[in-house]
Amino acid sequence: MEYVYLGILIFIFGLAIFDLIIGVSNDAVNFLNSAVGAKTASFKVILGLAAIGVFFGAATSNGMMDVARHGIFQPQHFTFVEIMCILMAVMVTDVILLDTFNSLGMPTSTTVSLVFELLGGTVALAMIKSIASEGALTFGEMINTDKVLTVVLGIFLSIAIAFFFGLLIQWITRVIFTFNYKRNLKWFAGIFGGIATTAIIYFMLFKGLKDSSFMTPENKQWINENTGQLLVYVFLGSGVLMQILHWCKVNIFKIVVLMGTFSLAMAFAGNDLVNFIGIPLTGLATYQDYMANGQGVGMDVFTMDSLNGPANTPILFLLGAGVIMVFALVTSKKAHNVIKTSVNLSKQDDGDEMFGTSSVARRLVVTSNSFVNWINKVTPEPVSHWVDKRFNKDEMIMEKGAAFDQLRAAINLVVAALLVALGTSLKLPLSTTFVTFMVAMGTSLADRAWNRESAVFRVTGVVSVIGGWFITAGAAFIISFVVAIIMHYGGIIAMVALAAIAIAIIITSNIKFSKKSKEEKKDDKIFSEILTTSDKQRAWELLRGHVQNNILTELEFVEESYTEFIEAFIEEDRRTLSRLHRTIRNEKELFKTKRRKEITGLKRIDPVMAVQAGTWFHIATNNTSQLIYSIRRVIEPCKDHIDNNFNPLPQVCSDEIRPLVTKLVALIENEKNLISSSVDIALHLKEISSYKKEVSAVMEAHLKRMSNEVDSTNLNIYILYQSILQETWQMADTLKHLARAVDKLKNL
Repeated sequence: MEYVYLGILIFIFGLAIFDLIIGVSNDAVNFLNSAVGAKTASFKVILGLAAIGVFFGAATSNGMMDVARHGIFQPQHFTFVEIMCILMAVMVTDVILLDTFNSLGMPTSTTVSLVFELLGGTVALAMIKSIASEGALTFGEMINTDKVLTVVLGIFLSIAIAFFFGLLIQWITRVIFTFNYKRNLKWFAGIFGGIATTAIIYFMLFKGLKDSSFMTPENKQWINENTGQLLVYVFLGSGVLMQILHWCKVNIFKIVVLMGTFSLAMAFAGNDLVNFIGIPLTGLATYQDYMANGQGVGMDVFTMDSLNGPANTPILFLLGAGVIMVFALVTSKKAHNVIKTSVNLSKQDDGDEMFGTSSVARRLVVTSNSFVNWINKVTPEPVSHWVDKRFNKDEMIMEKGAAFDQLRAAINLVVAALLVALGTSLKLPLSTTFVTFMVAMGTSLADRAWNRESAVFRVTGVVSVIGGWFITAGAAFIISFVVAIIMHYGGIIAMVALAAIAIAIIITSNIKFSKKSKEEKKDDKIFSEILTTSDKQRAWELLRGHVQNNILTELEFVEESYTEFIEAFIEEDRRTLSRLHRTIRNEKELFKTKRRKEITGLKRIDPVMAVQAGTWFHIATNNTSQLIYSIRRVIEPCKDHIDNNFNPLPQVCSDEIRPLVTKLVALIENEKNLISSSVDIALHLKEISSYKKEVSAVMEAHLKRMSNEVDSTNLNIYILYQSILQETWQMADTLKHLARAVDKLKNL
């Protein structure tokens, strides 16, 4: 049996490798988004610098393993088998949970997930043990609730404090420097550079290096005793150096951003991500203790008192963790997806908004606008006018393709580093993940990046991410709780089966993510060029092509969906109707996203052209969406009809509708040719009119059939068939309006 648990231990180490890769993919947003968003350097340079920081942080860490050994459970009350069950449940849950968030592009907290997974597994086993002992062992004896309360407190503190100080400091900084920050930099380069460098060094001392393996108690004591003096020297030295570099025409903001990126990457590897090897190393310590001292006692009896001692992490494991983290950081496309979410929510200009709208966001925006209007009323007009001049975006200095400028990127990193370091020194449980994200949101709001056109989308995104953090805690607890119970009663077989399921989910998720990324890549490239090009004529040509390609894609979707729907209804194919119902609903949301992009693109072209194109653009997109709505309107009652096992479509009706579907498909093909090549639009419109008359004749014949029908049992299916004919006629009429709009767009 010992060898079986050795195999489970090896399996836990294997899952830990997946977990490290997924964890880096998620937390990469925290130390990369500022440098990437501001285009401080090439993506490869930023990744390389972050990779060095990650490896250095992992290799020099002393390991934050105590939370896995005795931070949540009291090991003296749990046996070898029970500890292995908890650890296995944590690893399976963590891999699935973090991979899900990465696939969705949602940044979450790896620390919160780990703590609540440990709590869920521990509560499950503690509940079983408490019942078995008839109350002799209580939850208070088996669970360390203080750590859980600390993490929950850290969530609320991090969100509120980070957003407020990010907003306040960025507003003050922008008032001082304006968007043309280089103009005023000659007087403040040394001061700003000194403050920023000092904040980053302070962060590295108190967060990044305080638990490093080479930090002896004597070193820590000396740093604590001389902190003030050290920071003064750093401020003076770095201030003078930054002023000299500025005189030498060096962009000091880029230096600050790159320094901050390195320090945050190092701190994450040394303090947060390295937690993931705490679970397998706790399992290794558990196995070694049992093999050395418990074989004569039995796995179900031998308790793990030894885990109350401090962790001693072998350097080889730290080096291995560092290599895996660097590999994941460089190769993970999901890391890039999570970065994209954070950058998108904080970008200066309008663009592709990743999130829709929600009632909560709309209410928050309305409330905020009311508050801002009140502030404007009570503020003296000269003061308001002066502040508005300081926020003149026409003077903005920003790298091509950047989401925001170097000044904001520097503030993001400095404020985040300073808050985390200050919180650590004051023993406040601030979450680094939450701090970095919320600081970025606060600085973007201060920079007036959330305007009336984009605010509701940005707020929806922020609310979604914050909600995801709380969902992380709840989902981690519940899933780990259930998995631990299954593993406890299912034994070895359940452990292996659930681990295999976790791996299968990861593989499937990555395949789907890769496919989705390839589909979005071409569209994103065209849209990015629309947003970045300064040639308004070129922007119009790209936008027109973008609109035409989207219409072609939707016409193909309508053609395939309508044909498949009619056949599925005739054949009473429930599965196909259910799938089409879901697919059409998803396509409707996807088309709304595409339309938002194109409306943003209209703002990038010449205003005169935008007015001319706007009418035909809206007619084209409205009619394209109407085609999707037509299918959706009729497919839902048809699905319900089949689900209720009502009468099938009579043969006479099937014989009528199939030729109409074939002709409608031919009209859609002509419509596609009208977009992509030269087609006689007058002839095409004439064919549509002829088709509409044919459908109307069938509808009239069917009404006579209904009036002559004696058997009332066919009434439901006849009414439903009439609806199908009506929507078919409507689709043809929609194609007519779409053809005219597309023809006008082509000739503008």
